[in-house]
Amino acid sequence: MNFRAEIDVMPLKELLDPQGKAVEHGLQKMSFKEVEDVRVGKHITIRLSANSKDIAQARVEEACKKLLANPIMEGYKFELVEE
Repeated sequence: MNFRAEIDVMPLKELLDPQGKAVEHGLQKMSFKEVEDVRVGKHITIRLSANSKDIAQARVEEACKKLLANPIMEGYKFELVEE
């Protein structure tokens, strides 16, 4: 079976997001005064093959924990779609 994982990795809410603050400041200087908070993360798409959705989900979870997200500073969530 073939799957696609759409993964979002974001800085933890408890931590300062310097990149988000820079974007927020830039938008406000460009007259987007209604912007109050910006958080910048990353979106990752992975295609993988597995014998079942449970196995694919476990493999994506393992990839997130081992490489794609830094658990000290980032959280992640993903959606797994069968293709």
